[in-house]
Amino acid sequence: MPVHRTVLGEDALPRQWYNVLVDMPTKPAPALNPATKQPVGPDDLSAIFPMALIAQEVSTDRWIDIPEEVLEALALWRPTPLHRAWRLEKALGTPAHIYYKNESVSPPGSHKPNTAVPQAYFNKKEGIKRLSTETGAGQWGSALSFACNYFDLECMVYMVRVSFQQKPYRKSMMNTWGGTVIASPSDQTNVGRAILAEHPDSPGSLGMAISEAVEDAATRDDTNYALGSVLNHVLLHQTVIGLEMKKQFDIVGEKPDVLVGCTGGGSNFAGFFLPYIPDKLESPDMRIVCVEPASCPTLTRGKFAYDFGDTGKMTPIMQMHTLGHDFVPPGIHAGGLRYHGMAPIVSALVDDGTIEAVAGHQLEVFAASVMFARTEGIIPAPETAHAIWAACEEAKKCIETGEEKVIAFNFSGHGLVDMAAYDAYLGGKLHNYAYPQEAIEESWKNLPVI
Repeated sequence: MPVHRTVLGEDALPRQWYNVLVDMPTKPAPALNPATKQPVGPDDLSAIFPMALIAQEVSTDRWIDIPEEVLEALALWRPTPLHRAWRLEKALGTPAHIYYKNESVSPPGSHKPNTAVPQAYFNKKEGIKRLSTETGAGQWGSALSFACNYFDLECMVYMVRVSFQQKPYRKSMMNTWGGTVIASPSDQTNVGRAILAEHPDSPGSLGMAISEAVEDAATRDDTNYALGSVLNHVLLHQTVIGLEMKKQFDIVGEKPDVLVGCTGGGSNFAGFFLPYIPDKLESPDMRIVCVEPASCPTLTRGKFAYDFGDTGKMTPIMQMHTLGHDFVPPGIHAGGLRYHGMAPIVSALVDDGTIEAVAGHQLEVFAASVMFARTEGIIPAPETAHAIWAACEEAKKCIETGEEKVIAFNFSGHGLVDMAAYDAYLGGKLHNYAYPQEAIEESWKNLPVI
């Protein structure tokens, strides 16, 4: 019988995170203070982040030790298995070898706890009692609620309103772990009230929810802010994914030719591919492909420029691919990918050509996701479905060329609490949507002048 899963023991759990900033050919530009337009320093961030995470954000060390307490928590589900998608290969009729790293086996069902656990730990260690955050589709809010419960912290989650309405069981998950969840924009913050005054029926966006969560943290001494993507330390924590996968491919006896992952803010994909950057620099033929929705085309149609990470202009200004901080994407079901910006690390690697980006329409994406569910048995999250679609497209190219390429993608989370999306797709209620160029350009008019 062919090997379907390559499983590592707990003793193979990485004990250090990999910091790609040391090896990047083009380093990201520094984040700027929104008031002074000067590079941010520790004092600018200390009001909402613990010093340990601030140090990781700017570290120049290639390897950063993972605390024992964090390892103990990660060991509840890590290392995660690497699967060979034999039945998907057969259904496609491709000679390609397709693998996926299964991050859906964590308690909240996605890759997000890989950073939620260390963020909760470092905040707890520095005496913080409560964390505030935003969430799009709910994976991050669920993960942080889980992590806060583990380390006995309160958790306040501002959930993008359209996802709050679409995904009620994500709210149930957060509540079960003790988290408090409200729809954003809300009447709980100055930013939220201002948005509602102008747009009472706003569907919300990650940029709006970030503004509310940052305001919440900045106005309470017992509270810090936790972000589930974009920032350097978040991507750092996620590198356990790629570090494990490298060991697993050594066991399998293959090396990936193409790495694929979905991108919203960049965290799951970065954790998957960043440990392969040294390999990519040595072997230019290796391809690294990030996938985003055509309705929120940050990398494929966004501008590489300095912009705020949030709608309320409370965050530092970062150089990244952006659709503009005023951008409000349509209410597609892949809520975790509805973000106007992108991690500066991912943006810099796309800008210098080290990695590439593609965009997919949701009908084609869901079709690939249903094929995966019917062949491999796991129902993917709508976000993860984008990676599956792109991996299938790469595998179809191998049918034409006859090449037995090794294609690996990150299965960032399951869709078992996102079934409304599948009901809508199977019921013929979804449609493709390409965001109008004129709307993007209108949003760009409000980019900060640097």
